[in-house]
Amino acid sequence: MSKIVLSLGLIAGSILAVMLGLSLVFMDGYISEQAMNYGEIIGYATMIIALSLVYVGIKSFRDKHQGGRISFMEAFKVGMLNTIVASVIYVISWMLLSNWLAPDFMHRYAEFTLKAMEEKGADAGEIAETKATMDRYIEMYQNPLIKAGMTFMEVFPVGLIISLVSAFILKKK
Repeated sequence: MSKIVLSLGLIAGSILAVMLGLSLVFMDGYISEQAMNYGEIIGYATMIIALSLVYVGIKSFRDKHQGGRISFMEAFKVGMLNTIVASVIYVISWMLLSNWLAPDFMHRYAEFTLKAMEEKGADAGEIAETKATMDRYIEMYQNPLIKAGMTFMEVFPVGLIISLVSAFILKKK
């Protein structure tokens, strides 16, 4: 199991890291409305594609090491281990790439968010409340452990859902 988990987790994590790097390079450190709108879609699509290797990992483990049978819990465990490996690679990539290519990402993201609210006609109270929230996030993001945790929670829930669905589909008694 460890070879399957490690190899497919590394491949999924590498796909996430490469797409993250490409996104930052093409954004050229500038967060435009278009980049933010499409970036989120591209990011989650990449996560789904990369983490589809969770399904492959569970199926491979079931067929090669379990004689074609696997319980839901065992399948879920394989999926979660794949997800954790991929998520850790993603976090390491973001920690390195964001410091190099987008050191002021949170400040720019906050500016983008507030500008978008103004353009949509949000009232001053809503904007002030969002600004206060964004200022807290910027402060928290200065702590590398919190930054890593927030980054982990971007990709991990997607992997959790894919692991649950894959385990349900692939379980065989």
